[in-house]
Amino acid sequence: MAFIDEAKFYVKAGDGGNGCVSFRREKFVPKGGPDGGDGGNGGSVIIEASKRLYSLIDFRYKSHFKAEKGAHGQGKDKHGRKGKDNIVAVPVGTLIKDAETGEVLADLLNDKERFLSAAGGKGGAGNAHFATAQNRAPRKATKGRPGEERWLRVELKLLADIGLIGLPNAGKSTLLSKLSAANPKVAPYPFTTLQPQLGVLHFEDGPSCIIADIPGLIEGAHRGTGLGHKFLRHIERTRVMLHLIDASAEGGDPVNQFKVLENELQCYNEQLMDKHRLVLLNKIDLVPDEAHRENLQDMFRKEGIEILEISALTGEGLDQLKVTIAAMLEE
Repeated sequence: MAFIDEAKFYVKAGDGGNGCVSFRREKFVPKGGPDGGDGGNGGSVIIEASKRLYSLIDFRYKSHFKAEKGAHGQGKDKHGRKGKDNIVAVPVGTLIKDAETGEVLADLLNDKERFLSAAGGKGGAGNAHFATAQNRAPRKATKGRPGEERWLRVELKLLADIGLIGLPNAGKSTLLSKLSAANPKVAPYPFTTLQPQLGVLHFEDGPSCIIADIPGLIEGAHRGTGLGHKFLRHIERTRVMLHLIDASAEGGDPVNQFKVLENELQCYNEQLMDKHRLVLLNKIDLVPDEAHRENLQDMFRKEGIEILEISALTGEGLDQLKVTIAAMLEE
């Protein structure tokens, strides 16, 4: 299923029903007076966060959401029925903006959290409201008010416990497939992941956690280069970031890889530097020489960086990684 993290759609609340002009006409009830009922209020369009959704893909097939109109009032003081609300479900972590002004209207961070995106119009008053001692037979009623309408833009920022970050072809998709039951595309060329992938990591004792594989970043991503900052926003809400560094010769200087990632994150949002981060030296199976491994460790120690050696392909170091992740999340 495709992952959609941006959408634009139109919401229109229901119009209020009109009030009624009516008079009592029962036999043996002279001068019965006005009995026109009120119109019902229009339904509203309400956006509700749901933890069952992980994408905005539904908005690809539907972009107009309207609520029901209120029913008109009737004689015998019968008030019109209120229009039904239209509940629009979005994933938890959805940011709602006004499409024209860009103003942030709501940030839905919790399951079942709601935002009134368009309020229904108020129903009109029937002529029974306008009877006075001087005007006992008013022939006046008001029309229902129109419901609110506008275009909205929604952006999804994934709420994940773990964010996998790395340059293209660092092995993030392979690691996600080994830590969870997710089945992302894995191929020996860059940018195989073009959209965020989610997986669930289960621990033997303790609650499970959600892992997000963020598409590969490159130098200049914070300025829109490559996949750009389109996916950088998903990192903002992760609790722990795992930096994947390619230890093989094809990956280039490992320390430089780390510095590129850190620079992109800092340029995009300095607050990301306050998050827990763990540096993983991946593809260590391609470095069989112990002396070379020691050299890599020394390079990071000189920078004051602690690393964990793993091989997502062979599974080396993954048990220790799970223990480390559990401890970091517990903190």
